[in-house]
Amino acid sequence: MKSTMDEIGDLLGRVKTIAVVGLSSDPMRPSFGVSQYMQRKGYRIIPVNPNESVVLGEKAYRRLSEIPEKVDLVDVFRRSEFVPEIVQQTIDLKVPALWLQEGVIHEAAAKRAREAGLTVVMDRCILKEHRARGL
Repeated sequence: MKSTMDEIGDLLGRVKTIAVVGLSSDPMRPSFGVSQYMQRKGYRIIPVNPNESVVLGEKAYRRLSEIPEKVDLVDVFRRSEFVPEIVQQTIDLKVPALWLQEGVIHEAAAKRAREAGLTVVMDRCILKEHRARGL
C-alpha cells in the first residue's frame, strides 16, 4: 500500500502525540527543527533519545517502551540500520502509525510494520507534508 496525499493528510489530522526517535536538543539538527515546528502546530512531542534528558521542554525517554502515555505516531530520525528494532518496538507497543523521515528507508521493516496493521510513511519529511497541506 503506497502512501497517498489523502492518507498522509488523514494521518496528520488523527495524530495528537508523536514520539520522535532520535530527537536532538541541538537546534542545528533536522530532528529539532521539525519537532519544534510540529509542537508549535499543536502536536505533543515526546523525545526518545538516551543521550537527552529534556528537549523542547519535554522529558526525554531512553526508549519507546518507557513512555508512560499513549502515542499515536512514531517519527524516526535514525539511520536506516536502526529501523527494524524501532519497528519491532512500535509494533509491540501497538502504536498505530510509523513515519520514517527523508532518507530513512528500510523496505523490509516497513513491510513488516504494514503487515502488523500500521500506517507507514517512509522517506518523507513530516514538516514538509504538514506544511504542504496548510494544516
